[in-house]
Parts: sequence; C-alpha cells; structure tokens
Amino acid sequence: MITVSGLAKSHGGRTLFTDVTFRLLPGRRVALIGGNGVGKTTILEILVGQQDADAGQVHVTKGTRIGYLPQELTEQSSGSVISEVMRGVGHVTELEDQLERLLDDVATTGPGGAAENAEAHDRALESYGDTQQRFEILGGYGLEAEARRVLAGLGFRESDMERPVKELSGGWRMRVALARLMLSAPELLVLDEPTNHLDVESVAWLENYLADWPGAVLFVSHDRDFIDAVAERVIEISGGRALEYVGGFAEFVVQREERLAGLAAAQAQQRRKVADVEKFIDRFRYKATKARQVQSRLKMLEKLEEIQVPDRERIAANFGFPAPRRSSRVVIDVEDATVGFDGVPVLSDVNLVVERGRKIALIGPNGAGKTTLLRLILGELEPDSGRAVMGANTDVAHFTQHQVDSLRFDRTILEELRSAVGDQSGRNLRSVLGGFGFRGDAVDRKVGDLSGGERTRLALARIMVNPVNLLILDEPTNHLDLPSCDLLEDALIAYPGTILLVTHDRYLIREVADGIVVVSDGKAVYHDGMDEKLLAPGDVGRTAGGGTAGPAANKAKAKSSGADDRSGGRRENRAEVRRRSAAERQRKSDHSKGSRKTVKRLERQVEKAESELASLDTQLGDPEIYGDHGKVHDLSEQREAVKVKVDSLMEEWTRTQEGLEE
Repeated sequence: MITVSGLAKSHGGRTLFTDVTFRLLPGRRVALIGGNGVGKTTILEILVGQQDADAGQVHVTKGTRIGYLPQELTEQSSGSVISEVMRGVGHVTELEDQLERLLDDVATTGPGGAAENAEAHDRALESYGDTQQRFEILGGYGLEAEARRVLAGLGFRESDMERPVKELSGGWRMRVALARLMLSAPELLVLDEPTNHLDVESVAWLENYLADWPGAVLFVSHDRDFIDAVAERVIEISGGRALEYVGGFAEFVVQREERLAGLAAAQAQQRRKVADVEKFIDRFRYKATKARQVQSRLKMLEKLEEIQVPDRERIAANFGFPAPRRSSRVVIDVEDATVGFDGVPVLSDVNLVVERGRKIALIGPNGAGKTTLLRLILGELEPDSGRAVMGANTDVAHFTQHQVDSLRFDRTILEELRSAVGDQSGRNLRSVLGGFGFRGDAVDRKVGDLSGGERTRLALARIMVNPVNLLILDEPTNHLDLPSCDLLEDALIAYPGTILLVTHDRYLIREVADGIVVVSDGKAVYHDGMDEKLLAPGDVGRTAGGGTAGPAANKAKAKSSGADDRSGGRRENRAEVRRRSAAERQRKSDHSKGSRKTVKRLERQVEKAESELASLDTQLGDPEIYGDHGKVHDLSEQREAVKVKVDSLMEEWTRTQEGLEE
C-alpha cells in the first residue's frame, strides 16, 4: 500500500531523522512512537503530503485514499455536527444528488413515444440503475445512521448532533473531525494523538472501533493501553531511523530491551576486537615483514562501522519535585456543595474529603463537570449552596490543558523557566531543566521551535519548579512522549504531597491513584482504591448515577433511610434484576475481550510461524545444500514440525474466531 524509503528531515538547524524506512500493508495497524522532537508528526505530515522530505521517497499505491487527523485543527466549519461528519462521505452524497437528477431524466423521457425518446429513457434508466448500485455498495442508505452511531460512541448526545460546530470547544471539534474521518473509510487512517481530547469511555470505544477497522491505521499515541489494544506493530523512531517491532506496547518493551542488550553485547565484543587489532598495529607498525598485515588492519578499522547503543538517559525525561511544607491533615473539604452557572447546577450535593498524601483521579465523560469541580476546589467558583474549603498551609500548583498557551514563544527555554522562579537564589535552573529533558545547549532553544510535547514538558517544569503540597493536574500527558509519561508516573508515585489528577490515560491512573472520583450525571461519586471496572467502557456512566463522594457519604445515606418499605422492596428486586443483567453483560464482555486478545495473539504466532516456514522452504530450495544429506534431513524435520505448528495454530484461531462471532 505505502512504502517509505530513506526519509530525512532537518528543522531549525537540527536533524530530526536521516534514514526512516518502513512499509504499511493493507489492514495493518501500526503505532509510531519515539521521544519528543524526533519528528513523529513530521513523518505523518510528509506521508500525507503536507510537508516535503529533504531526502527519501514515499510511494503510495494508486487509488489509495489517506485520511489524516492532526493534533490541532486549523479549519473552521459553520455547519451542524451531523452535516460536518457527512462531509466525510461527500463522494457518496454526490451520488445521491446524481440519483435525483437521473430520476428526473427517467421521468421526463417516459417509457413511450418516439424511438429516440425511448432510447433516451433506456439510457437514463440504465444510468440510474448503475448509479444506484454504486450508491448501495458504498452504503449510501445507511450512512447517516452510521454517522450518528460514530458520534454517539465519541460522546455526543442526539441533541448535540444538530448544534453548529462553531459553538463547540476545541476538544469537541476534534471529535467531529475524527468522526468525519472514520465515516469516510479511507484505505489508510493516519492519526496524531487521537486520544488527547477523549474521555475514558470514548477512548475505550475508539479502541474497539479501530480493532475492527478493515483498512490500515498509522497512529502516534502516548497511551500505552490504547497502543496495546489497537496496534499489531510498533515503529520506534530512534537514532534517526525507524525500528519495527511485532506486537503491541508490552511486546515492544520486551523486544526493545532484548535488542538493546544484544547491541550492548555486540558493541563490547566489537571494542574487544578493535583493541586486539590496535595492539597488533602498535606492535608491528615498524616491522617490514608485517607491513602488509598492518596496512590491511588499518584499512579494516577505517571501514569499520562502530556499533552504537542508544543512550538510555536520552530516552527519558527526569521529573523531580522540591520538598514542600507540611499541610493540614484535611487538604480539601467539600460538603453538600451545589455549583453551576446562571442558576443551572452542573454538580449537586457534592461531598468530598481529601486527606494529606492522597492521590485521587477524576474521571467521567467530557463536559460532565470535572473542570467545574476543580474550579470549585480552587475557589475560582463559589458554590450555590454548601461549602468548599482548603486546609491550612495548602500550597497549590495547577496544570491546565491550556497551560502551554501561556508560554512566551519568543523566549528561550531558560528564560521562560526563570520567569516562573523569579529572583530566588541558590537554584541551578540548568539542572532543573536537565531533569525535564532539556540538556546542554538545548536550554537556549526558542520556545517557538519546540514540539508540542517539549512545550508540555516546559509548562510542567514551570509549575513544578516551586515547592507545593497540592498538585492539580488536568490532562498532563497530552503531547508527552511515552518515556516522559513513564517518568511523570514515577515522579507522581514518589511525590510527597496530595494529587488531584484528571486524565484519560488509564495506565497512569492505575499506577498512580489510590482513589477515584467519577463525575457524571451531575454527581461526583468517590470510590476508594482502584476499581478496574470504572476504567472499562460503559461503566463510568452507570456507576456515576448517584451517591456522594468521600467519607461524608454516610450523611447522604441517612437522609434516605425513611423510604417506604414496599417501594424499597420493589426497588431492591429491580436492582437485583439489573445487577444480574449487568453481571451477565460484564461476563460476556470479559469473555469477548479475552477472545479478541486470543485472536490477536494467535494471528501474531501464525505470522511468525509462517515466516519461519517460508525461511525453511527457501533453504530447502537451494540446490547446493543437497550435497549434505544430514543438513537436508535436519531442515526437512524442522519444516515438518513448523508445518504442524502452523496447522495447530490455525485450527485454534478458527475455533476462537468462530466463538467470538457467535
């Protein structure tokens, strides 16, 4: 489908990559990963024709349609949400218009009359039949229903689908663009951080949608769960080259460690060999009888390509926190609070107590009120009723989704950090920036020349450089690379203060949080510990339907204790039916999810075994080996064993796939 060969690109006097080569085959789902600033977005833009490479080629098979979702949208739309999504299938809606015109032609020519008129009628009827067939093949009659299904999966209510796109926030406009792209069904889907503007439920829905996508997918993402669920290949941009690994993120980590260990061993062996050669040269350099051997070894050293092992320090950014002062035991206390805008409540009867050192994740659909709850806690919004206070000695740092917009692009990185610290003495700001991945001369780069992920790291450095004991982070991983996400995770685990974390990154929640607040349907519901079901699709909305958050929940329970026994009994019976139904759905969902993972695993194993079989066939096809009967015998036995393995795997794959379809 697409072949990328020897791509090279420099930007601002800095080389991004020099030799990027890979292939995208039909139906393949590939994650493109690498550190911030290595050129991932640049590669995508070269592939879709928005940038030119300094060297190399991109060959696209004729007729291949490519759909591209950038990190940030530049175009504006004045239409409704549903009409904007339907623009993605403009070629089909044009056929619909053509059908209307042809229907008029059929009606006006009529079946009777002159021979000439009859011929025109027959031609119009034939054209109408051909066009209608093409329209049906392209799914024309069900496209709007499919558009509404995709929009619903991405979190849109039915009432939102007729709203003008220009009224939506940037994140929701990005969802409209994603829906339009998916409805257009290109042969290759190119996505740059598609989960950045999605909530947990929408990310899970997108995972399932892309897992069944019939075309090829190339995407950049920092979300490890998302990569694991969608990708069957991982391409890492490292050292200016593209290195491909089979499997999802978990397999990539293992294979990369094995590769780095192998490179380190090969480098050590090469250096020992070079040292031996240099000893020989030093010993016999001036000996006439050894002159030819010395010259031969000197030429060998000149031609030798030194094995390079990627610097592991450069793969990760090292986040650190200065020690904060000790806050009071209760850091946040929200009691019976209702908050909203213009008299319309967004959240009602919120009760939340957060004690010192707790690390709480806030999840829920976009627009449900997570940011409103944070603003209430920060004192930026007054409650309509109830109260929300912070404990004594609480020092807050707040990272917002739009923190990057406040950076001064005309400053250097060092100047921008200094503006956040002020005139404090005794702080080595270069060391601080080194901890955030900006080392050496990099601190003198202009902010405007940084990638999106590098700007996010700098924005994080600005708020974390000063000691605080309450850290409020709103989507901190957007635009970060995977290694930086790893180090942010480690830093948040080690952070001695209190954390409120809003993120769609389920891996980060799982590793960092010791409690979850689900914000949905006008309520905020606290859950102690880590309930994995809350991070699964469909569960967030159901769980968030009632209750209050934190230790104050007992008060809410007491208020409802006087309910009628008979109605209470009916509610209990209905609740039991719903519980059993939900449990059965969850069981089927878990079974289905396990089967899908098994199918993926078996497909990878079959592909590997078939590759091994092809290699053995190639060896057995070489006439020169038949002089060695022992080797032929061994290869034949190996081939038979691999063939049995392939047949067994295919049989297991068929059984699992049939069960999944049922």
